[in-house]
Amino acid sequence: MLNKTNTELLLITTAVISWALLLANLLLTAESLQQREYTEPLLPFIHNILLIIFIISVFFYQRINVLKLKKGDFTGYLWNFFLRAAIGAYIALAIYIGFVLSTDFINLKSNLLLHMVYHTFFGLLVVFLGKGLYIWRQLLLYHKNRFLQVAWDWFELLLYGTLLLTLLNFDYTSYIFLPLLALLVFYILFLCTNLKWVAYLNFNKKSRSLVLLGAILLSWYIFKWFFYKFQSHPELAADYTDVGFLLLVMLFVGLYGLAAFLVSLFSLPTSSVFEQKSEDLLNFQRLSQSIQQGQSEQQVYDTVFDSTVKASAASAGWLELDKGREKEISHMLNITEEQIERIRHLLLAYNYDTDHINNNLERNPGFKDLELPWQSIVVLPIKSLKHHFGVLYLLKDIENGFDKETVNVLQTFTNQTTLTIENLRLVAESLQNERYKEELKIASTVQENLIPKTFPSDSWFEISTHAVAAKEVGGDFYDFLQLSESRIAIIIGDVSGKGITAAFHMAQMKGIFHGLMQQDMAPSEFMRQANSALSRCLERTSFITSSLYIIDYRMKGFVFARAGHCHTLYYNAMMEDTFYFQTDGLGLGIIRDQSYKNHIREMFYDYNPGDVMVIYTDGIIEARGAENNNEEYGEDRLRYMLEQCYHLEAEDIKYAIINDLQTFTGPNTIYDDQTLLVIKFKADQQTV
Repeated sequence: MLNKTNTELLLITTAVISWALLLANLLLTAESLQQREYTEPLLPFIHNILLIIFIISVFFYQRINVLKLKKGDFTGYLWNFFLRAAIGAYIALAIYIGFVLSTDFINLKSNLLLHMVYHTFFGLLVVFLGKGLYIWRQLLLYHKNRFLQVAWDWFELLLYGTLLLTLLNFDYTSYIFLPLLALLVFYILFLCTNLKWVAYLNFNKKSRSLVLLGAILLSWYIFKWFFYKFQSHPELAADYTDVGFLLLVMLFVGLYGLAAFLVSLFSLPTSSVFEQKSEDLLNFQRLSQSIQQGQSEQQVYDTVFDSTVKASAASAGWLELDKGREKEISHMLNITEEQIERIRHLLLAYNYDTDHINNNLERNPGFKDLELPWQSIVVLPIKSLKHHFGVLYLLKDIENGFDKETVNVLQTFTNQTTLTIENLRLVAESLQNERYKEELKIASTVQENLIPKTFPSDSWFEISTHAVAAKEVGGDFYDFLQLSESRIAIIIGDVSGKGITAAFHMAQMKGIFHGLMQQDMAPSEFMRQANSALSRCLERTSFITSSLYIIDYRMKGFVFARAGHCHTLYYNAMMEDTFYFQTDGLGLGIIRDQSYKNHIREMFYDYNPGDVMVIYTDGIIEARGAENNNEEYGEDRLRYMLEQCYHLEAEDIKYAIINDLQTFTGPNTIYDDQTLLVIKFKADQQTV
């Protein structure tokens, strides 16, 4: 059996020998043609066989060689393509210049020299095309699916099949083969649309890639120019432009390189925006993970100050911590203590002790008198209902420097900092007492604070909730976010496992929910980004099931996505029917790559007045019976209960279900966390 090294050596040897034999045959043919003895290559069938052997040897060698490159290193692929193949075009250009000089100025006209130059160009072109085909293959199949893999395999098979035309001396431009070649051209255009890898390049990598792609495209043009220039040469004994295989590969290599260049170029201006969003999310995660990583309060303040400065592109700022009666400046950026005092005194005079934004300080007489170089300021207190930790001040030297979206991101950072600091302090207090019991109490308190006690009341819907943990702390959670006057996002989830770890993961999920939904994204996109974020912090054995609903009373409908969570139970008042939404979805953290998005589906549903939606965790339907421990409460019994009490108010429906559940399981018998949300849509719609 041949190993990879021996196979590569055999292919190189075969390519060199076949190229040399082709050259020898070409030179003999050229000599014969010069003597008017032959008008075509000697032994044309043998010539075609050698040609195909050379092409296949080079292409198969490149196929094996490219597979050894580091996966995911896109600029590395381009560097390899340029240095190992595309640079051949510039070598060919130097050879051509030397050839022209020798023929035009030295008057050295040699038919053999012409054919040697032409054949050398041909060899460099085949190397270029072989490397290009399989470099593009690696990029094209990045994050592939089954359909794309099959599409490429068929393309490669059809491509190599065109070599039969060359072997049998068929004219590929005949009417018989033109339709097939046209289909292959459309096939190539389809493949050139698969450029997912470009989205994973940051601004710097895209800039480098543009330079490399430009150099590769120039190489492609040089090769094309050479061979079509030599095509019409009257003394040339052979014409390699009649090899349909090479023309198709050249078309694919050129079109895919051009598509990659254009996509990289036009996405370059937005790269910094996506990088900033990604960095904001990573920084937000660091704040969420501060407790688990054992960080101190000072490290949390370091993180929030650096993160907010980067997120807002602030030109100056400081963080002021509350130390009882005194104020301590813990962080400063491009500002002096004297300037801080002047700004702080002015803010106190205006009684700005809460969130404050001024995007045009030049119009404020007080700030104008200070003669400071900044024109925008945002003041963000870091506080909870019980504690005041400090105030974050950020300044920019341009007008309207802090837009609404930026301020929302900054507030998310400060809110998460408040939560993190409170959690850190709760954990620190717990260590002074019995460690295990106190940790459970603290985690329970944190979890209780994280779960909303009340939902917004309105005239178009009512909601009632029930949540009980199997232990002191649990992994069930639910939350909401008012997206606009007419739209609300509701999330429910269940973290695998129980206890403190599950509670902390629950806190992370809550933070991710508020951080991502500030951007008002679709449920499926939220699940994709949440999965990406959680993949960096969840243990390999952990995962989270969740469902996200966005209800819009103006549209009288809701859209939702399910990530492996329990199916939603629904009563349709108009149809008088009770059913479960059977939608696909996979838990967060189970698949930790970009293919996760293929496992999430969205569903939109129009609601009617009187409709009831029941959202729950598996602790409800998997509850064990008091008389038969192997019997579960089940989806059928839950559906039956809704059929009996759908006409009641949401609160009464909840109590009816919970009372029936407790009758089934017995009093004070909970094996798993239980969470239940009942939403009933009213006929009276709010007017805006």
